[in-house]
Amino acid sequence: MIKVVKFGGSSLANTEQFQKVGDIIKKDDGRRYIVPSAPGKRFADDIKVTDMLYDCYNTAVKGKDFSKKLDTIKKRYYEIIEGLGLSLSLEKEFKTMEACFIGKAGRDYAASRGEYLNGIILAHYLEYEFIDAAEVIFFDEKGNFDAEKTDQILSERLLISERAVIPGFYGSMPNDTIKTFSRGGSDVTGSIVAKAIKADLYENWTDVSGFLVADPRIIEDPEVINTITYKELRELSYMGATVLHEDAIFPVRKQGIPINIRNTNAPDEMGTMIVESTSKRSEYTITGIAGKKGFATVSIEKDMMNSELGFGRKVLEVFEKNKISFEHMPSGIDTMSIVVHQSEFENIEQEVLAGLHRNVQPDVIEIESGIALIAVVGRGMKSTRGTAGRIFSALAHARINVKMIDQGSSELNIIIGVKEEDFERAIRAIYDIFVITKI
Repeated sequence: MIKVVKFGGSSLANTEQFQKVGDIIKKDDGRRYIVPSAPGKRFADDIKVTDMLYDCYNTAVKGKDFSKKLDTIKKRYYEIIEGLGLSLSLEKEFKTMEACFIGKAGRDYAASRGEYLNGIILAHYLEYEFIDAAEVIFFDEKGNFDAEKTDQILSERLLISERAVIPGFYGSMPNDTIKTFSRGGSDVTGSIVAKAIKADLYENWTDVSGFLVADPRIIEDPEVINTITYKELRELSYMGATVLHEDAIFPVRKQGIPINIRNTNAPDEMGTMIVESTSKRSEYTITGIAGKKGFATVSIEKDMMNSELGFGRKVLEVFEKNKISFEHMPSGIDTMSIVVHQSEFENIEQEVLAGLHRNVQPDVIEIESGIALIAVVGRGMKSTRGTAGRIFSALAHARINVKMIDQGSSELNIIIGVKEEDFERAIRAIYDIFVITKI
């Protein structure tokens, strides 16, 4: 079995964490391709190395003395090297970094050095080959990830490497400048490597034991999701569940490669398996609950709108012209509601209202702000009668008024809109009825 293994910043923050990572890799001979992040926080008030690099580079660009800030970064890495007892010098790499900072090589270059240096250390520690991601991960002239070129070159490169460390988060442009993915992009690199080598499994090691049924900031000690499908994960990630970078799903999904979310600090726990499809029934009717605040609804009423050809298109055209994307669009016979991000909408709301009046001549338009959306997701909902009824019963019992309901045709999820002040209570009520009481 070939496994690609990605370790997050908290998993590689110091010597002790490096040693845990080493033990995990050595325990399974299939863990042959390793993708490291930059060192994360060692304690609550610590600073991530990536943020230190941004700060150091910004100081350099302003023409100010950045030597002390660079020395602080050096110290972080040498503490790890010395703690592991390695005979390794990074002076050449730091000299190159210093020159590139002075030469204004770019914020992406600066940020990428966190993963680059950690990759060198980890490769030495494991006695694996080090492959610079800039040589195998590519972006096009516009800065978009070049999947075809990357897959071809990376596949060829890994076929002649038995065991390798490939730093996450970055690649190179056609002009050889460094380009990074968005924050958390090491997850994406791991997925790309797994696809290229046609891995049997992509393990993503972090500081939690998998996906949780609900946000632990709202629910105390929520249950772990044992198995989740890509579709369920997509729904939960979209609504704020952030254990895994959203773009990390797509490369492995096309190849049918499962992802296993594991905890570096609790390696015996099996975590969460993310799969294309499964015959396993979830322990509960629902798989997970997630939500976000900060939405507004624009409700349009007009008699006989259902028989007016092109009505919906004309409504959405107004939002498009004003560069406002919509999140959901629940509707009735004579009503239509458009759910939008309040922060994007509020500064241009009057232009939108005027456009709607011109385009569709509505009888009434109402705007309501301060809306939170909650997604209740689960493949088990499709085969279980009365799921929606149980949700609304729980909310009614908690004296929460439902402002909006939207259920997809796949029956995989139900979206509920509530007032922001009811958000946490609503999630607790739904969690209680499905997970705690299992009614």
